[in-house]
Amino acid sequence: MNPNRRIAVINALGLACAFASTAALAQDKVVFATNWKAQAAHGGFYQAVADGTYKKYGLDVTIQQGGPQVNNRPLLPAGRIDFLMTGNLLHSFDNVKNGVPTVVVAAMFQKDPQALIAHPGQGYETFESLKKAPVALIAKDGQFSWWQWLKVTHGFKDEALKPYNYNLGPFLATPKAIQQGYSVAEPIYVEKQGKFKPVVHLLADHGFSTYSTLIEARAETVKNKPDFVQRFVDASTVGWVNYLYGERTAANAMMMKDNPEMTLDEVETSVALMKQQGVVDSGESLKNGIGAMSEARVKDFYEQMVKAGLYKPGEVDLARVATYQFVNKHVGADLKAKLAK
Repeated sequence: MNPNRRIAVINALGLACAFASTAALAQDKVVFATNWKAQAAHGGFYQAVADGTYKKYGLDVTIQQGGPQVNNRPLLPAGRIDFLMTGNLLHSFDNVKNGVPTVVVAAMFQKDPQALIAHPGQGYETFESLKKAPVALIAKDGQFSWWQWLKVTHGFKDEALKPYNYNLGPFLATPKAIQQGYSVAEPIYVEKQGKFKPVVHLLADHGFSTYSTLIEARAETVKNKPDFVQRFVDASTVGWVNYLYGERTAANAMMMKDNPEMTLDEVETSVALMKQQGVVDSGESLKNGIGAMSEARVKDFYEQMVKAGLYKPGEVDLARVATYQFVNKHVGADLKAKLAK
């Protein structure tokens, strides 16, 4: 090889290595915390780690799982994590009410998977029939939140309330009881332990219009680093498209490593339920992409909660609850069209 050409090649390789090194150094480190142990309902986030989507968006993401003894919520305003996955808009309303400087930047679930489950053959095939149940096993946080909505909107009575301690035993032993459950989790466990398919009524299908699996960020991050937030939202959205409609083996393996109590059969059954119930991809997301939100729907849900007595009119500044600048951009639509063929 001509010496000058050799030098030119070496220089070119050196520049390529330098650019690669710079790209690697440019990866923004992100700590994303969830609100429970790894499960299929977190699948899109794990997918974006496992298949390199976050890295393609310049993000080096660590997922910090929650659990029964782990409360990740205070870590976001304290600056110890960058983004938080939270359950539904009630948490976000509370943050604004209490002056906690966080804001919702995306809603990965169009439906809250909160559900009431019942034994088959006991007369609970319709949602309205559930209010006649003599026993309603509801955890304390549910009793003081969505149960109040059920009372005002659907006529449920406190007399039926019994505490639910996340043990299926009392429900399985009481055929006339109803119980709260995550529609993509508890029904699977009931079938496994009780050997029957429970009747499942999703609250979202009966007017409980909150978004769920929200991504929250600090208000200062949204203001000062909008590109950083946009990349995380976009990459998470692509992760969910790939998880629901593409190859998810690696993501499932990551989640089962984080949460060894979970089996592959449980994960795949949960994914099937999410798709069947339209938990992630329905309503607004069909038009605007996964993660979609609207100001009108946030306002509607807040007004429902005011009627339920959880908040006073005007107590929460809805303009501070969520920002819509990062969603409704059809991200992942072309990919979904390709994968869903």
